[in-house]
Amino acid sequence: MLTDPIADFLTRIRNAAMAGHRVVEIPASNLKKEMTKILFDQGYILSYKIIENKVQDVIKIALKYDKNSKESVIKNLERVSTPGLRQYRGAHEMPRVLNGLGIAIISTSKGVMTNKKARQENVGGEVLCYVY
Repeated sequence: MLTDPIADFLTRIRNAAMAGHRVVEIPASNLKKEMTKILFDQGYILSYKIIENKVQDVIKIALKYDKNSKESVIKNLERVSTPGLRQYRGAHEMPRVLNGLGIAIISTSKGVMTNKKARQENVGGEVLCYVY
């Protein structure tokens, strides 16, 4: 039983990137699927595939690496809001990650989105994580 499935999601990606793995498999949920889609749209992962099982679906993520230095494109994944201490921000208080170079993934009433899109949509929400 996991107490924080989002932290597990981020940790699996972080560990696979540090170990130099090409693919990582993660148990799926709707929130994790949306977070994976955002990582793909923002160019942090190469591709992803959702494998449907009878018990629980699995997200298979192909990690992206720099061609020259063989380093992962994802430098850091940082969990912000935890089950013990939720972090909420209003539309005008959205965090800027690395002065706009990174993204924050926000869970809003209009769905899961990046901090830039949340600012455009003028909605606030729970800050799930920072990616850069």
